[in-house]
Amino acid sequence: LIFIMHLQEFVTVLVRDPRIQKEDSWHPYIDYEIFIHTNSICFTRKTSCVRRRYREFVWLRQRLQSNAVLIQLPELPSKTPFFNMNNPNHVDHRRQGLQEFLEKILQDVLLLSDSRLHLFLQTQLSPEDMEACVSGQTKYSVADAIHSFASLNRRFPIEDEERKKGKNDADSDSESSSSGLGRSDDSISCGCKASPASEES
Repeated sequence: LIFIMHLQEFVTVLVRDPRIQKEDSWHPYIDYEIFIHTNSICFTRKTSCVRRRYREFVWLRQRLQSNAVLIQLPELPSKTPFFNMNNPNHVDHRRQGLQEFLEKILQDVLLLSDSRLHLFLQTQLSPEDMEACVSGQTKYSVADAIHSFASLNRRFPIEDEERKKGKNDADSDSESSSSGLGRSDDSISCGCKASPASEES
């Protein structure tokens, strides 16, 4: 008898590590780390880590809804005038709502085919740059953007330790492009530094 094991596809998404960022002294905002780990063929990178703010989630939902009119998208946590970024309960309630939103989005095959979703989850491009990339107005493709983001950002600490052990003569394999669109390997990457985005929280 021959047993064929089919790997069950999974997508793990975590929204975590809320941080207060400062656009300027008058407009602080909170961004959140989005961590993705998956074996799905839908994803260019199997592990990624970016930071996004609430307003970027709002943009994503609007774009996904406009491209999938017949799908009822899950709601985002409501934007309330009473939201206090110095209140841990408020921040964590929003974080949980954002995670639930992404978990539901990632269960829909049609939504998974939207390039904006992948750029949102696996690059630090601004909404304007994501739109330009998806509509073919950039020199780089969606896959290029995702690979280059991975190659330009720091590794997870665990991977750093592993690399130090056997890296003495392997420096030549770590090529990347300062233009932001170089070749990269498929190792785990993390771009968890905040981006200087220009939208409100």
